[in-house]
Order: sequence, then structure tokens, then C-alpha cells
Amino acid sequence: MNLSLSHTTKVVRGEITLPSSKSISNRALIIKALSGLPFEIENLSTANDTQILQQLLADKNRTTFDVGHAGTAMRFLTAYLAIQQGEFILTGSERMQQRPIRILVDSLRTIGADITYLKNEGFPPLKIIGKTLSGGEITIDGSISSQYISALMMIAPYIKNGLKINFEGQVASKPYLDMTAEMMKSPTLTLPEGEGIFSHLGGDKRGGFVVEPDWSAASYWYSMVALAKDAEITLLGLKKKSLQGDSVVAEIFEKFGVKTDFIENGIRLTKSSDFGLRTSDFQLNFTNCPDLAQTVAVTSAALNVPSKLTGLSTLRIKETDRIAALQIELTRLGFNVEVDGDDLIVNRHSGKSQQLNHWSSISVHTYDDHRMAMAFAPLSLLSPITIENPDVVVKSYPNFWKDLKNVGFEMK
Repeated sequence: MNLSLSHTTKVVRGEITLPSSKSISNRALIIKALSGLPFEIENLSTANDTQILQQLLADKNRTTFDVGHAGTAMRFLTAYLAIQQGEFILTGSERMQQRPIRILVDSLRTIGADITYLKNEGFPPLKIIGKTLSGGEITIDGSISSQYISALMMIAPYIKNGLKINFEGQVASKPYLDMTAEMMKSPTLTLPEGEGIFSHLGGDKRGGFVVEPDWSAASYWYSMVALAKDAEITLLGLKKKSLQGDSVVAEIFEKFGVKTDFIENGIRLTKSSDFGLRTSDFQLNFTNCPDLAQTVAVTSAALNVPSKLTGLSTLRIKETDRIAALQIELTRLGFNVEVDGDDLIVNRHSGKSQQLNHWSSISVHTYDDHRMAMAFAPLSLLSPITIENPDVVVKSYPNFWKDLKNVGFEMK
């Protein structure tokens, strides 16, 4: 199934209720399951990933856990099941069975976990014989995935002798570790500034959780405001003080001419005449906010802003190789995009008309990746565009197309 997307007036105005944060929701579910406490989780995400994790955790007699495409669930459940009494199979979709898990498995084995690969070494599916772990000290490459480290952090209070993690290299996506630490609310937990040590001994303490709206989802609305002829969008519930590192999107898109005003019930986005990148290049390291990279890359190309996006190494092991996918799809649309190692370079193009003339005959491949679909959708404010497999957005933002329709986008 394909979705043809366009907008007649190019003027976008409306009030949007964003989905709840998937990152916060998934952590809250694991923390609650580990604690055994009946605290409340308010405003839990309706994203497919979160719903899958919730369903898997709800069945106390389950021995086979199939996460489908849910990467966070795979990482978190690997650690979670390692300390549950019993024998379990943890598996996922074909793509999930191509996404590496070795670093997390090796770390868990170091502290006593019994985990076996059922097919290919280093990849799911896994056979896990859960038991009490001895704990101790491990060393992990912090640059690969913050989800590995968050998974270890959340089980740390339930390990016999506590846990000490030594990090090699720069810690990627550190705001996600800060999120995990804040949600665990432990006075004995410490985090490194860059390279360093995470330690945890003793119990963790918390009450309930109220899940924030998702700043990652907000990024697509920032892109729409940047590309629209005129725009005023209110995103309900977002606050300046947030657990989410992706709240930096407000600062990033200020450079693309999007003004953010924090109001009583959320934020208001408007177009600004101060577009600071009209005559200069844009460069940003996405180590701490990798989920924003696709949105920024597409916006840069559409606005003809030469850009260099770095800190993208973790994008190679997401739902797809997002670096390669961005280059392929932007190039197919006529933009000049290069890849240098793990860096994405968007070059200035000669003019809009050449690109737009090609779009009517090209459909954007989404690679079973929700963020590819949503990052490319704002281009329809420049010219009609076709998105393949639009239902993939259910992974994180089930009402995305409905929300676009409510602000004037036309779909068929």
C-alpha cells in the first residue's frame, strides 16, 4: 500500500496531541515489572512497540517472547529475563534477527547470565535461563547503544553484589541514560559525564510515572513548520523541563526559521523571518539525539542548506541502516547527498524545480522504519509525494496521518 500526500495551501495551522514518549513508557514498564510494586503509569504510549512490551510482561506464565520489530523491547527483555527464574525464548522479526545483541549478552554473561544464541552467533533469537546473578564489574563499549546500558542499569538493583560498568569510548545517547537514572530515582546511582563508570548498589525507590508527550514525534512538526509557506502549530503537553534529550529539537530548528514559544498548555511553533542558515552551512553531532537525524537531513535538503551530520554510527543498527536509507531516498528525489564513513553530507543543489519535477513518479521507500515515513512526509508541502508502507508509523506515532489530515494535508 502507498499513500499519496499533498497540501494545497502550504499553510499549516492546528493543535496537535502528540503520542506519549515511547522511551519513557518502555522504561516505566520494565521498572514496574522488576519492582513488583502496583504503582500507576499514566499516559502510557499507545505506540506498537510499547503495546507489545506491555502485553509480553502481562503474561506471567509466558516462556516465549516475540518482540516483532520492537528493538527497545528486545534489549530490555534480554536483561530482564536474565534475572527471572525460568527458561525463556526471546525472538523477533526477520529484521530483528539481523540486529546485533552480542555486546549486551557478553556483559550479562560476565555477571553470571546463562544466554545461548539459537541461530546466528551475536544475534537473536536467544535462549535465556534466568537466575540470580552474582553481579560485579563489567566493561562495555558505550558508543554502540544506550539501550544496552539502560537495560543493565534497570536490573542493577536486583543483582546480588551490585553492578559496576566501566565505559570504553564516548557514551552514545547519554540523555537516554540520564532518563533511566532519573526514573530509577536511586541515591546510590551515579553516571559518567562522558567516559567513566556507572555504579549501583542497594535498592531503587520510586512512586508512579506520568509519561510526557514525545519530543521525537514533535520533530516532524518542526520540519513541517520549516517547509510550510506559513504555519502556527500548538503541540500540547510539551514542557521546557523534560527527561527527553530530543527536546533539543527546539534549539536545532531555530536555525531553520522555526520559533518555539512555551505556553501554558504546551508549545507554539511559528515560522520566523530569521532563517539563519540561508547563507551558511549547518553541522551538528547527533550522538545525543540520533532519532532527530532523519528529520534534520530531509529538512536540510529541502531548504537547500549544505549540512554535515555526524555522530550517526548507531543509525546503522536501527530498524534499517538509516544512513544508507537516507542517502538512497534523498538521491532518488534528486538531492545531492553523500556518505563519508558514518557521516551524512547534504550538498547544495542547483534549484528546487529539478527535484520537484521527479517526485510525481517516485515513491519513498520506508524500509519498515517509522522514522523514514515521518521524516519524508513534510516534503509534501513542497510538492506531492508518495510514501510506501505508511502503516509503519504505528511503531511510535499511530495517529500521525490522522493528525496531518486534520491540518489540511490531502491523502489518497
